[in-house]
Amino acid sequence: MISAAATGFFTAFSLILAIGAQNAFVLRQGLLRAHVFWLALLCALSDALLIAAGVAGFGAVVGLYPGLPRLMALGGAAFLAAYGALRFRAAWRGDYAMVLSGQSAGLWPTLAAGAAFTWLNPHVYLDTLGLIGAISTQYQPVAQKLAFAGAAMASSFTFFFGLGYGARVLAPVMRSPRAWQIFDVIVGAVMWAIAASLLSGALQENI
Repeated sequence: MISAAATGFFTAFSLILAIGAQNAFVLRQGLLRAHVFWLALLCALSDALLIAAGVAGFGAVVGLYPGLPRLMALGGAAFLAAYGALRFRAAWRGDYAMVLSGQSAGLWPTLAAGAAFTWLNPHVYLDTLGLIGAISTQYQPVAQKLAFAGAAMASSFTFFFGLGYGARVLAPVMRSPRAWQIFDVIVGAVMWAIAASLLSGALQENI
């Protein structure tokens, strides 16, 4: 039980830890101190649902619909390219009066963006339905499988809430428009790099 739980927690945590579009968005909202709880909850619950599906054995869905990953990659690339462009535009304009005053987009637009970063990312399906689902097969007793899945879900809650609220530590550094410009350029570059990677993979599948 303990071994299964430890494996589940650290496997999921290591997969989420990589810098990605979703993490960058949560970090940004954490710096703004806006809608952090609900955004972190959305991301963690989404991961929990996908982990449950992966452990339950639904990784075979991709085998039934082989064209699904490519469609998701194209949709995700388009979304990330658009959001990255917005971040570059914000950095170019340099108008951070609203940001420095702590203002952010409303709750529902923020959650909609968070959902898009989560569900339009093909890698999240590879990690949860594929990798975590595959690792869970080594635990045959139901109790061990539940311990593995529960710990993996707990790691998502730990990470996203830690990232969202932990971002406040950087708040003193982000008190100038220049700091936000640099941050937005980095976020935009991350978004475009991931979009390019998704697009490249989707196009290679079509060759």
